[in-house]
Amino acid sequence: MKFIKYSKFKGFDVFGVDLGDLMQSLSDSILDSGFHEDYWYTRERRQIDDSLDALREAILRALLEQGIIDPIDVEKMLAENEGKFKGSLLEELINKLIERMVEEGLLDLTAEERQQDAPGEAGPGTGEALPRDIRFKLTERGLDFLGYKTLRDLLGSMGRSSSGRHVTNDLDTGVEAALGARQYEFGDTINLDVNRTLLSAIRREGLGVPLNLEYGDLYVSQQDYQSSCATVVMLDCSHSMILYGEDRFTPAKKVTLALAHLIRTQYPGDTLDIVLFHDDAEILPLAKLATTQVGPYHTNTAEGLKLARRILAGKSKEMKQIVMVTDGKPTAVFVEPDSPSYLTFQRFRGAEGGGRMLYRNSMGNDPFVMAATFKEVQACRKSGIMINTFMLASDHYLVDFVKKMTSMTRGKAYFANPRNLSQFVLMDFMKRRTRRVR
Repeated sequence: MKFIKYSKFKGFDVFGVDLGDLMQSLSDSILDSGFHEDYWYTRERRQIDDSLDALREAILRALLEQGIIDPIDVEKMLAENEGKFKGSLLEELINKLIERMVEEGLLDLTAEERQQDAPGEAGPGTGEALPRDIRFKLTERGLDFLGYKTLRDLLGSMGRSSSGRHVTNDLDTGVEAALGARQYEFGDTINLDVNRTLLSAIRREGLGVPLNLEYGDLYVSQQDYQSSCATVVMLDCSHSMILYGEDRFTPAKKVTLALAHLIRTQYPGDTLDIVLFHDDAEILPLAKLATTQVGPYHTNTAEGLKLARRILAGKSKEMKQIVMVTDGKPTAVFVEPDSPSYLTFQRFRGAEGGGRMLYRNSMGNDPFVMAATFKEVQACRKSGIMINTFMLASDHYLVDFVKKMTSMTRGKAYFANPRNLSQFVLMDFMKRRTRRVR
């Protein structure tokens, strides 16, 4: 007779959960850009909820999406605790998952003292400490891991990749010999081609012992020359990036993380910097990218280009490029006090003070704004900086602006959308083809 043995329901195997897949499912929650469906009407950004309760909710959604648990399992675990999440088996298992993520260095938890709101609450002088709020944030390893997952998924879906390095038509000396040898020159890698070196000496002196080598006898092996590249990613964080019913800023953050991982692992001689441009422009550390949100800003493309050009001027790399991700036309520019137009704009706006003034025109195509922007584009061209633009909109006046800008710097223009942005940016970086994808 066959017997069926019943055991106590234990939820799911915490240590059997793939943390990589879990992090990927959590990426949209962790990289929140402030987008919500009512933004068009409210113009209010959704604040990032970095509380432990928000993390638990996001993990629960991810577990349900991946099929690790189902709604029936959730009901069972909550039913055993009178329908309450706190103190249930589900909370215990999710807390263990969070502990795993902290131990692996993907997340970092910090405790903050809760503010005392009303008199009579626990706090200083009452003999009891206020309860602490636990906050979470991504570590550098967690950010790099998200970049790795994005990069792997992209390249995996495209089959074998021919990423290589930055290919040029020049030759260089190196350890890995790939082509013919040439005479040694001062500064070359000492990777002697022994056969050619000895043959040169024998031809000069004849076969004999000892064989005297001279400077002109030295030959070194050659390999493909691999150039170094300095890249500045310019991210548009104006409010239009989450305005028109879709989140365009989160995909931009994901592709930046993937590009950072690609450069760190495959192109160690390259550099990557991030510039955030809005009313102004600022350098954004990679560690702060996850928590960066869009704001009610205009698009000061000229200031972003100026800051990017200043960064690249300090890089001793052979290739310098700007990767600009935007969805809007330039709508703002700074007017300096020494500008002939300064007094005119100051009287028009009724502004006071002697500092530089931000001139804004949300309608776009403002001649003054466009002229200032193209002036910075021309300065990039004179500095040998190529501008590759990834446009997330296709308005006709925007297309004309991008075409003119890319033609001035011999760059490329990609008219992408949030779904294929990663593919366009990463494959452009690796293949270095001069073409425009429509």
